[in-house]
Amino acid sequence: MKLYWSPGTRAIRTVWMLEEAGLDYERVSVDLSLPERNPEFLAASPMGKVPALSDGDVSLWESAAICLYLADRYAAGHLAPVATASDRGLYLQWMFFAPGAIEPATAEKEAGRLSVPRVNGWGSFEKMIDTWQRALAGKTWIAGDCFTAADVMLGSCAIAMRVNGTLPNSSALEAYADRCMARDAYQRAIAAEG
Repeated sequence: MKLYWSPGTRAIRTVWMLEEAGLDYERVSVDLSLPERNPEFLAASPMGKVPALSDGDVSLWESAAICLYLADRYAAGHLAPVATASDRGLYLQWMFFAPGAIEPATAEKEAGRLSVPRVNGWGSFEKMIDTWQRALAGKTWIAGDCFTAADVMLGSCAIAMRVNGTLPNSSALEAYADRCMARDAYQRAIAAEG
C-alpha cells in the first residue's frame, strides 16, 4: 500500500487513518511546488492532488473516500459501522460533513465572502458550527461512544481550524479537538509529518 502525501495538507487525515487502522504502508512524498508529476502518482491521482492511495489494483484520491475505503476494507466494525448496522447512516452523514459543510463554510469565512445560506449546501459558517456543536453535546465522539473514521475527518478539521484561528470559542469543539489530538495514532501521524 502506498500513500502519496505532502506535509501540511489534508493528507494528514489519511496518515492518521492508516495509523488508527494499524496498517503497513509506504509514504511517498510529493513535491507540490513542481509543475510535473510522477506518472505513477498521476495513475493514483489524475488531478495530481494529495492524498492519493494505491492499494493493489485500487487507486483512490480525496481524503474522505480514502478514509471510508480504509475503514470499510480494513477496520469494519472497529473504525466504521458495518453496512447493516443501524448507526451506519449517522456515521456516513458525519464522514461527509467535513468536505461537504465544514471545509466550504470555513473557506468562505476565511476568504471574507458573503454567505448565501439559501444557495449554499452548508448554509453558513455559523449554522455549520452550531450543528457540529449540538451533535457533540453529551458525546465523546461524533457518531456515538466509539471513535470512527468520521472522527478522523471532523477531528482533523477541528485541529486545523484551531491552528489557523477559525475555530470559534466553543468548549465542545475545543474539547473534541483535544480528545482527537491525544490519540496515539494522531500523535504518530504528526510525527510522520515531521
